[in-house]
Amino acid sequence: MSPLVFMRRIAASPTTPTFHDRETPMTTMNSPAHSASPYRLDLTAYARRPLLEGPTPIQPLPWPGAGSGGVNIYVKRDDLTGLGGGGNKLRKLEFLVGEALAMGADTIITVGARQSNHARLTAAAAAQAGLRCELVLTRAVPREDREYLENGNILLDDLLGARVHDLPGTANALAFAQSRADELRGQGRNVYVCPLGGSSPVGCLGYAACAAEIMAQAHAQGLRFSRIVVPNGSGGMHAGLAAGFAALGIDPRLVLAHTVLANAQQAHAATLEKANQTLALIDPALRIEGPSIVIDETQLGEGYGIPTDAMREAVRLMASKAGLLLDPVYSGKAFAGLLQDVRSGRHAPGENVLFIMTGGLPGLFAYRSAF
Repeated sequence: MSPLVFMRRIAASPTTPTFHDRETPMTTMNSPAHSASPYRLDLTAYARRPLLEGPTPIQPLPWPGAGSGGVNIYVKRDDLTGLGGGGNKLRKLEFLVGEALAMGADTIITVGARQSNHARLTAAAAAQAGLRCELVLTRAVPREDREYLENGNILLDDLLGARVHDLPGTANALAFAQSRADELRGQGRNVYVCPLGGSSPVGCLGYAACAAEIMAQAHAQGLRFSRIVVPNGSGGMHAGLAAGFAALGIDPRLVLAHTVLANAQQAHAATLEKANQTLALIDPALRIEGPSIVIDETQLGEGYGIPTDAMREAVRLMASKAGLLLDPVYSGKAFAGLLQDVRSGRHAPGENVLFIMTGGLPGLFAYRSAF
């Protein structure tokens, strides 16, 4: 059986995945045990620079009956994080910039595609923290038009004061970043290098914290979610949520991720590794097993950053029915996956499903021709 077939099959399995060194049964958000449980993770051992003003709201999708099939869809508004145009990567950057400052860094370098939301928010967080910022951006998306190369996030990168290194095609951005960091260190600078998407184990702690935040909000609002739907690019959000839920004693299969960067097998392997590396920072006695990471690749299309008809429909539907703006690379494809799953009956009528809205609004301006 291929790993992909196995992953899809376990998504509907009623059994609970096992965790190394843990014999107590896992609970889900539908379990009555949550009525009295505190949802806190102690992450005080890790440096953290506050970039969010507080928990982002969980709101019902304000479009009753419009293709929801009786499923109650809620939105976790991680687009409302404020700094630099907002977006989910700020959760990771709280820990990444915190670590950089704790190490005495004066410069932060990160990598991404030309229209990277993570790069934009790294530039914003660096500006606020008084750090110099350099962005190593590749042309991984096969577009050479002015709209893509000069508008959207790349415009904001410049306004935020970042120095941009423009690499051709899918050049090894991280190797370039490491070489550039060595060059700057030779000039007396203290450089912190941040990986793609900010998805190091330390960065993933941001979404481990978010898992506890979601549980606390759900408890306060009297909600029980049968599924949490997210995009999976560099895998950090999914990995962090999985680690956070595991540390809280909650089955990580609560999270269903639609991959937008790699195929399901590649995304699964990378996410599982990052989830366990992150979990080791929280509770070294725990380990997440492969079936606990659920990946769907049906919305990937021709690849990262390449529009699909389903994405276009999802973006237009969310905008016209709910007044909410998805991005074409990340959240648009994930919400398209949620719509497909609702229509196909993957989510039963009456279920509460949470969609994490990740921001990325500036990217729309680089994709005008796609609509």
